[in-house]
Amino acid sequence: MVETSFAGIGSRPLRPTVAASFLAEVAAAPESRLLAGIVGAGGTGKTVLLDDLEAQYRASGLHVLRNCVDLSATDLDLCTVNARGAVLIDDAHELSDTALAQLASVVEERDVNLVVAYRPWPQPAALSRLSDVLEQHHAPVILGPLSRGEIHARAAEVLEGAPTASLVDKLAEATAGMPWLVHLVMESIGQHGSSALSEPHCSRGLMDQLGYELDKVDGGVSDLLLALSVGFDLAGQIPPALDHAGESLDHLVTRARAAGLLRADGRLVPLVRRAVLAATPPYRVREAQRALVDAFTAEGRSLGDVARGLARGGLRDPRIARALEREGDSVLAEQPALASALYDEAGAAGSDELTTAARRAQAASAVGDLDGAGRILDNLLSSEDAPDLLRGVDVAAATWAQRGMLARSAEVYRWLGADRTGPSAALAAVAMIGTGDREGAETMLKARGPSGSPTLAAVAVGLMGEGISASIAAQPAYALPALIRASDMMTASGSSIPLPEVPAALAALVALHCGEPAVADSVLDDALAGEQAGAAARPRLLLLRAWTAMQLDRPDRARAAITEAGACEGGLAPRDELLFDALEVGLARRTDDTAALVHAWQRARERILHVSVDLYSLLPFGELAVAAARLRDSARLEPQLAEAWALLERLGDPPLWSIPLRWHAVQAAILAERPADLAPHASALVRASGHNHLASVLAAAGRSWVAVLAGRIDVDAVEAAARGLAAVGMTWDGSRLAGHAAPRADERKDMARLLACARDLHPGSVVSVSAETEPVPTLPAVRPAVRPSAGQPAGAGSEGAVLSAREREVARLVLDGKTYREIGAAIFISPRTAEHHIARIRRRLGAATRSELLAQLRLLLGEEASGPP
Repeated sequence: MVETSFAGIGSRPLRPTVAASFLAEVAAAPESRLLAGIVGAGGTGKTVLLDDLEAQYRASGLHVLRNCVDLSATDLDLCTVNARGAVLIDDAHELSDTALAQLASVVEERDVNLVVAYRPWPQPAALSRLSDVLEQHHAPVILGPLSRGEIHARAAEVLEGAPTASLVDKLAEATAGMPWLVHLVMESIGQHGSSALSEPHCSRGLMDQLGYELDKVDGGVSDLLLALSVGFDLAGQIPPALDHAGESLDHLVTRARAAGLLRADGRLVPLVRRAVLAATPPYRVREAQRALVDAFTAEGRSLGDVARGLARGGLRDPRIARALEREGDSVLAEQPALASALYDEAGAAGSDELTTAARRAQAASAVGDLDGAGRILDNLLSSEDAPDLLRGVDVAAATWAQRGMLARSAEVYRWLGADRTGPSAALAAVAMIGTGDREGAETMLKARGPSGSPTLAAVAVGLMGEGISASIAAQPAYALPALIRASDMMTASGSSIPLPEVPAALAALVALHCGEPAVADSVLDDALAGEQAGAAARPRLLLLRAWTAMQLDRPDRARAAITEAGACEGGLAPRDELLFDALEVGLARRTDDTAALVHAWQRARERILHVSVDLYSLLPFGELAVAAARLRDSARLEPQLAEAWALLERLGDPPLWSIPLRWHAVQAAILAERPADLAPHASALVRASGHNHLASVLAAAGRSWVAVLAGRIDVDAVEAAARGLAAVGMTWDGSRLAGHAAPRADERKDMARLLACARDLHPGSVVSVSAETEPVPTLPAVRPAVRPSAGQPAGAGSEGAVLSAREREVARLVLDGKTYREIGAAIFISPRTAEHHIARIRRRLGAATRSELLAQLRLLLGEEASGPP
C-alpha cells in the first residue's frame, strides 16, 4: 500500500497531530539521544514522519544514515554513522532477524539516535524484542486515523479556506480518517472540486489511483476485501472464496488492517469498498453477491440492510426482492418514506410492480406525493384482478380528499361496492357523509363485516365512522367524544394509514362547529405532539390550529402555525391551500387590514376553482363568504355556497354543521345590504335555538346586530350577546358588536360601558365604524350614496342622506370647526372613530370635497357655521 510518498498538493506533507508533537519534542532537545519506534498501519504517514525527522536532524548538523537497509540482505551497513549521528529505519517489519538484531545492538553499543518505523503486523520475534528495547527509552509514536479536526485542517490547506462541515463529515465517513485516503481524496478535490467524493460522480482519477493501490494486494486479502464489499460481515458463514485462501480468516483480517484497508473494528473503509467494487470484474462481483445471498438463506438469517446494498448494486434476485418487500411492509405505517425507498429497491431487484402498487401508492401519498400516488393507482385500478385492491381504494380516496375533491373519494368507494369495502366501510362513510350521501354511508356501515384485528388504528377508524355519523343527527352529542377518542387511538397507533380525513381534524372541526375552539385546540395540540398520521397530515393539523387560534383571538399563535405549516416538507395539498387562504382572509379582516384583505381574497377566489365544497370545508367557505360580501364580490362565491346548502339539505340540514354557516350567511347578508337573504338564516337560527346552545347564542347576537344597526341600543342585550359570542369562541365578533354599538348609544355611561366590554373581550381594540374598513355588519337599509345633482338638497334623492343621531352630533361639531381630537373629546370617542364617522357622513351625502361636505351639512342641519372640519 501507499507508504512512502505522501507529498501533498504543492508538496505539502500530510502531518497528523501526533507526528507534529513528536517533531516538536525532538526539536526542543536535539542534543538528547533519541531511541524510539514509530508504529502504524500502511498509509498512516510513517515515511513522511521519518522524512521530516531527517530534515530536522540535518538542519541541526547531525549525520543521518537513512535508506541503509537492503530488505533482501541479512546485515546492515552502520559503519558510516558517526557518534552524533542518527539511524532512521523504515519498514522494519520486513527486515531479517539478523538485521533486526543489529539494530538492537546499536542501542547498547553505539551512542547514536535510532528511530525505527514498522507496521503492527507482521511482528517477528526479533522485531518484538527490538520494540521492547525502544519502549524502555521512549513511548512508541503510534500513528492512526486522522481526527475530524485534523481532516478539517488538511482540507483548509488544500482549499485555501475553511471547508464546510458537510465536506469534513463526508471525508471522515468515506476515508475512516486513514491518512493515505485523505491525501488521495484531497488531491482529487483540489483538481475536480468536492463532487470528486460523491457517488456516482466519484473522480475517475481517484478511483484509478485506488485501483492501482489495490492491485498490489495479494489474492487472499483481495478475496477478503471483495467479500466485505458485497456485504459479508464475517460474523456468520465464511465466504466460499476464503476457504481456498490458504490462510486463516484472522490472519487475513490482520493483514488487511495492517495495510490500512480496514477500520480498527475490522469493518471495510467505505472508500475502499467503492474502489474494490469498481475495480473488480462484474462477473466476480455478482458471483460474490449470490454467494452472500446463499449464505444468509442457508443460515436462515434476514438479509436486512444487505438486501438494500445488493439491490442498489444491480443484483436481480427474487430472494432480495421478497426481503425488501417484507422490510417495506414492516415500516409502511410508521415510516412511509423509508418504505417507498424499499419498494423501489425491490423493483430494481426484480419485484413485480403491480403486486406492490397499492403499497407504493400508500407510501407516496403519506409523504405528500399526490401526483406520484395517482400515477401508480391509475395502473392498479385499471388492471383486471388488481392485487391488494382494498388498500388501493383507500389510498385513492385519501389522495382525492387531499386534492380537495372528496366527491371522488366517495365515488371510488361506490365503485368498489359495499360488499367489498369490509373494514374500510367507516372511511367510506366519512367520505360519503362529507359529500352529502347519507344513504350511501348508511349502506356502507350496514354491510360492514368484521373489522379484522382490533388494532389501535382499526379502533380509530371505527370511531371515526361512528362519530361522523352521529354529527349529522338532530342531537349530535356523541359525535365529539367519539371523534376525540378516535384521535387519541390514531395518535397512539403511530400509523400513517390512508385516510380521507385525519381523526384529529374531524374532531377539531366538530368542536369548532359546536362553539368549542378550546377543545379543538387541545385535540390538535395532542395530535401534533404525537405526530398523528405522519408528516403528510401535519400541515392540515397546523392550519386547523391556526383557525382555532384565530377564533380564540390569538393572531400571533395563528400566524406562527400558518408559517410552520407553509414550511412543512412537501408543501400544502390543494385542500389545505384553501384553508391557508381562508385563514389569511380571516386574519386580515380581523385586523382591519384592507390591503391585506384584498390581496388574500384575490388569491382565495382563484383557489376555490381548484377544489370542491364538502362538509369539512364549510368553515373556510363561510369565512370567504363574509369577506366577499364586504368586498362586494359575493357573486363569485354563489356557486360554491349553493353547493354547500344543497349538501346540507341532502344530509337533512344537520344543526351541528349548518349553524356556523348560517351565522356567516347572516353576516354576509348584512354586509351586502340584502335583508331578504338574511331572513331565512336568522329564522333557522331562532328555530334551532331551543335545542342548540350555539344557535341560541348566534340568534341573540343576530338580533342585537340588527337592532344596533337600526339605531336601537339595548345596552344589556348588546353586552349579553357580545359576551355570549365570546363564550362560544367568537371573542372578536363579540368585541366588534359591543364596539359598534358604543358610539351609537345615547348616554355617555352606556357608551363607556359598551367600550369597556369591547376592550375587555379584545384588549387593545380600537372601535371602528368605517364602511370600508369595518369588518362588522352595516345597516341593512343603507344604500350606497348617490351624489345629488346641482341645486338638489342632500338627502332629497337618496335614503343614504339620512344621518343617525350620533352622526348628526358629529356633523354639528364638524360645522363648529372642531378637529378629530376635539370631536372625540367632546362626545367621548377616539379621534380615529371621529374620523370614521366623518368619512361615513361624506359617503352618505355624496360629498366629493370638503367645501361640498360643509355646504350639504348646513342644508341638512339647517345650521350656519364656518371653518374646516
